[in-house]
Formats: sequence, structure tokens, C-alpha cells
Amino acid sequence: MNSVKKERRNAADIWTYILRVLAIVGWGLFIFALIVAYYAAPETDYGLLRYHGIEIRKFWLTPLTGYLYIVLWLSALSSYFCLILDKYRSRRKSDGKHFNILLLLVITVAWVSFILVQISEANVG
Repeated sequence: MNSVKKERRNAADIWTYILRVLAIVGWGLFIFALIVAYYAAPETDYGLLRYHGIEIRKFWLTPLTGYLYIVLWLSALSSYFCLILDKYRSRRKSDGKHFNILLLLVITVAWVSFILVQISEANVG
């Protein structure tokens, strides 16, 4: 006997909307961080540039790197709050797992770690 359970939820509540907004803000900040990283990161050293004697920047731009840290940590914080809210709001097995938010958190923390390692290697060498 398969009993069909009636869905008792009428509509999404305010917490669901907050979760959606936090997820959108987190991904938006991540995309903005990609743009900032493009301008803050060292330029790639191609052989053609060396052949023509074109100068390239081999260091991170400090002011933009500071903004990049802030944006990345805000993105990670947004995804973390989203995961915490989701943990306390999801009560059913049919509720979504939100793996994209977990992926965003892991990627931003790994990216900050990578930047810290790159800058520390540049300062030593």
C-alpha cells in the first residue's frame, strides 16, 4: 500500500526567500571576485612578450588583492550562513541538498588559501 502524502506547505516562507537571496548574493560576489582577480593577479609570461621586450607584471596588485580577500570572504560567509539556515530549515527528505552552496564555500576557501600561498612564495623569492 503506497500512501501518497499530502504536501502541507502552502507557500515559501520568509526564510526560504532569505536562503535564495543569500545564495544569489554569494554567487554574485564570487563572479565579482573573478573579475577582480583578473586585474589583481600577475600577468602570464608568454615567450612572444619576452621576444618583443614587453614588460609584464610578476606580482599581485596589493590594493586589489585586499578587495579580493574581502569579496571572497563575504562570498564564503554568505554561503556558510545559507548552509546553516538550510540545516535548521530543512526537515524533509525531499528538501534539496544545496550542493552548489557547499561547492561555493569550498571553492572560495580554497581560492583564498591559494592566493595566500602564491603571495607568500612571491615575497620569499
